[in-house]
Amino acid sequence: MSDTVSNEPEIVTFGCRLNTYESEVMRTHARNAGLGDVVIVNTCAVTSEAERQARQTIRKLRRERPNARIVVTGCAAQIDPQRYGAMPEVDQVLGNQEKLQPESWGLAPAEKVLVNDIMSVKETAGHLIGGFEDRARAFVQVQQGCDHRCTFCIIPYGRGPSRSVPIGAVVEQVQALVKAGYNEVVLSGVDITSFGPDLPGTPTLGQMVRRLLALVPELPRLRLSSLDCIEIDDDLWRLIETEPRLMPHLHLSLQAGDDMILKRMKRRHSRADAIAFCNRVRSLRPDIVFGADFIAGFPTETDEMFENTLRLVEECGLTWLHVFPYSPRPGTPAARMPQVDGGVRKERAARLRARGAEAETRTLASLVGREVSVLVEKDDLGRTQHFAEIRLGTPRPPGSVLRATVTGVAGGALAGTPL
Repeated sequence: MSDTVSNEPEIVTFGCRLNTYESEVMRTHARNAGLGDVVIVNTCAVTSEAERQARQTIRKLRRERPNARIVVTGCAAQIDPQRYGAMPEVDQVLGNQEKLQPESWGLAPAEKVLVNDIMSVKETAGHLIGGFEDRARAFVQVQQGCDHRCTFCIIPYGRGPSRSVPIGAVVEQVQALVKAGYNEVVLSGVDITSFGPDLPGTPTLGQMVRRLLALVPELPRLRLSSLDCIEIDDDLWRLIETEPRLMPHLHLSLQAGDDMILKRMKRRHSRADAIAFCNRVRSLRPDIVFGADFIAGFPTETDEMFENTLRLVEECGLTWLHVFPYSPRPGTPAARMPQVDGGVRKERAARLRARGAEAETRTLASLVGREVSVLVEKDDLGRTQHFAEIRLGTPRPPGSVLRATVTGVAGGALAGTPL
């Protein structure tokens, strides 16, 4: 393929919603620095497969864009910078702190690898951006890093210690996005339920969300990214019950449904905690829909332990599942535990995904005949307040919010008629 020259920075993003947000920050910095023919690869380190895909993509990009400047950043680059610096396809490696600093983009690289010790970082700036390439919803970073040490996770070494964005900066960011026409905002971070203890007055996540909604009354829809069910504060409980602008869709970081596996993962909740949380939320907000993250085939997991996780899908009433077969990360305690056979891991992940697909089918069927609020994403495709995909039959402007009646289910998505 011949090299094509672009006047706009190109970004390839792997991994979480926080990476999606940070990619837009980098797009702005690179554009302001006048970098046109540059490709930024924002990597993820949550699994070995994510890293493999990133390296494969870098090699493919170099074949397609032989003259472009290729910059690699993100968690994989932060954790193992020399590996990416040694790739002949890569022009520069930036760490997770450096990638968000405007000065990293304005100069020709004095050295190929520019990666600081992320564990020494104490502050998170409120990186204000005016908009997103995707016009439907905007992601706002409210927290960065993690102080917990789950035995399977390498991410704290890519993101550093937990630190929070000041509430004023969050409010300013959301006000700017709403003014730019965004009708839905997702608050994101590595561990957002740990928001606040490093800020003056030690606000909680719930207190921040309450102030945000009070100070930006024109924001129609707010979502929260992955929550830890054991860390919900009183203000957030009240908002779940009383605030219609907080969407009835919560995504939980559960990882497993067996107490021994949860203990070996060094998670802070038990199976009973997860069930009690979901029951309490449903009692406060009967139309709630839950998503959840799970790891299948964690070291030492027996068939019986896995069955406990399978049953948790029904016992918690979960719908949208993100399932990963366990992937050993060098340097983590779990990598040194007795491993489950790779084929068994994949088979368990497939069974868990199938259980999730059954739950999804039930949820979609339960919405038929109901009136829903839809945020249009592209053409006639949108998402309801429950995060269910819906096709409206006729294209509508991306980012617009409208009411629709659900008329059926087709191809794994709802079908609806705008009102």
